Amino acid sequence: MTQAQAVTETRSVIVEREIPHPPAKIWRALTQPHLIAEWLMKNDFQPVVGRSFKLSADWGSVDCEVKTVEAEKTLSYTWAAYGLESVVTWTLTPTGTGTRLRMEQEGFRTDQEQAYQGAKHGWQQFFAQLEQVLVRAD
Repeated sequence: MTQAQAVTETRSVIVEREIPHPPAKIWRALTQPHLIAEWLMKNDFQPVVGRSFKLSADWGSVDCEVKTVEAEKTLSYTWAAYGLESVVTWTLTPTGTGTRLRMEQEGFRTDQEQAYQGAKHGWQQFFAQLEQVLVRAD
């Protein structure tokens, strides 16, 4: 394998959950800044393709740009922090009892093991917090 190949090889973190809420309710939690702040981070998000936004936490911030907005179906944005250049894609699929919510964060290089492991752990926590927000939100 050449060095160029090693650099371009990337991994993804995928979390998929069946959530007992309709897509419209989950979509609001993914796209409304005050709700995003409750489960993810403080932000200035707007669901507008091409719009840059920032996610902020006590450990630092993430620079993002909206890539895809398909209401109640798909949302994706870039996620750049501490040398990580990745894309987060949310997919909502209606089911008989609610919604299958899938999140994929792609773009972890093989030399970014700490970021990869951190994301694997972090997204589990974010999902748990998201589910709490959905229980409370109307």
